[in-house]
Amino acid sequence: DRWIIYYPPTVTETDAAQYEAPFRHVVLNVAPFRASVNRENHRLRWWIHGEARPGLFKALEPLKRYIVTPRVAKHRVFSWLPRPIVADGQLVVFARDDETTFGVLHSRLHEVWSLRMCTWLGVGNDPRYSHTLTFETFPFPEGLTPNIPASDYANDPRAIAIADAARELNEKREAWLNPSEWVDRVPEVVPGYPDRIIPKDEDAAKKLKDRTLTKLYNERPPWLDHLHKTLDKAVADAYGWPADLSDEEILERLFKLNQERAAAGR
Repeated sequence: DRWIIYYPPTVTETDAAQYEAPFRHVVLNVAPFRASVNRENHRLRWWIHGEARPGLFKALEPLKRYIVTPRVAKHRVFSWLPRPIVADGQLVVFARDDETTFGVLHSRLHEVWSLRMCTWLGVGNDPRYSHTLTFETFPFPEGLTPNIPASDYANDPRAIAIADAARELNEKREAWLNPSEWVDRVPEVVPGYPDRIIPKDEDAAKKLKDRTLTKLYNERPPWLDHLHKTLDKAVADAYGWPADLSDEEILERLFKLNQERAAAGR
């Protein structure tokens, strides 16, 4: 229920002022702070996000949804966001909308790699996901790499198996987070945005406070564990590897693949 005031990088101050209420908020709350910052672009173009990420928005433009994961989190979870929603700086964004990429990222293989390659931050010493250290070094299964359009491997049985497992995981997880008997879905006031999820009553609102991904993965109930094992097997099969590898064996194989591709300039 929070809104980000986002003016595209090309919007002038005059054009931004046409949106009176949000511009007034920026004038009162952002402009005074920006007047004292050192970076000239931030100081002179105070109505624009400090890091406007034009390349990111260009990559997201043709997509209806995209993948995100928290920069710092106890559990390495991935979720979908509808494209009209703007991710804030606490999320790492992946400009992909296919279930196969989602499934590979949410697999045990990628989690083991991310925990080895990440940094650790915060009071709880939680892992911090780095797109350079973690994502850019992770060797996806051959033929399913992020530089390939998903349409190119849409008929690949490996991709289909991963996508099916990832879709079931996401659907059942979402059903747990917002049970239909506890919530109503009403249209958002802004056309094109996802429906607003409203608790049916006060009792439902209290129950929903405990329905978070952190709590779910802390408990990791059998149904969730089973869904992840199905996904992990599909991803392991895509590499041609056994599904019961130890963490160290996974790391050894991924590192070898990483080195082979680096040597080949891939």
